[in-house]
Amino acid sequence: MRVEEVRRHVTTPLTSPAFAPVVPRFTDREYLNIVYRTDAEALRTVVPEPLRIDEPLVRFEVMRMGDVSGYGPYTESGQAIPVSLDGERGEYLHAMYLDNFPATASGREVSAYPKTIGAPNLYVDHGVLVGSLDYGTLRVATATMGYKHHELDRREAEAQITVPTFMLKTVVGYDGSPRVQELVRTEITDIAVKWAYTGPARLQLFQHVLAPLADLPVREVVSASHILTDLTLGGVKPVYDYLEGRAS
Repeated sequence: MRVEEVRRHVTTPLTSPAFAPVVPRFTDREYLNIVYRTDAEALRTVVPEPLRIDEPLVRFEVMRMGDVSGYGPYTESGQAIPVSLDGERGEYLHAMYLDNFPATASGREVSAYPKTIGAPNLYVDHGVLVGSLDYGTLRVATATMGYKHHELDRREAEAQITVPTFMLKTVVGYDGSPRVQELVRTEITDIAVKWAYTGPARLQLFQHVLAPLADLPVREVVSASHILTDLTLGGVKPVYDYLEGRAS
């Protein structure tokens, strides 16, 4: 394989890449979002500067991907933390657990999504929307919400999903020290909200050393939403370089 051919590849192995070189389009992406109040000190230990925490809130999410170009259907769960940077409000993506390896590898390598393998699920049980996350054989999160109790304004639903998101990108060099360490920003584009609902909700988090969602404990459930959308994920742009100690 010639040098110029190698340069056209973005992942390994060269002859059987871990993920397809496409910009995925998400069709029928279904969200269960539960925003809850947690301990401010717990947030300060995990949110990197220069991001600022305005309120001690966390958004727990379970997303069922109905169809994704390049990856097929899969389910994802995680935590996002409301933050601000230079006056712009957004969310810091703290942790994401998926049941699809190509989507996990792509999210980490091409962008900076904090993805790892897990076993999330989203389903309806006797009039209750249930979102769960297992790590291995152990349950680490269970969320329940009344199924389609009250319709939610679609503009509000879109605003919930399209806030800018910030992520930490770290690439380790061969000597073990960071080769790249940046705070990056992205946002969702080309979104179409098909329907949206709100209702009563509960959330339980269980202690697990390798899936420490419960380190951000639930003190009060603030709001919940159940949303179906089509969307595209935008590219990432660096906003702060930790190795240089300055904004990008």
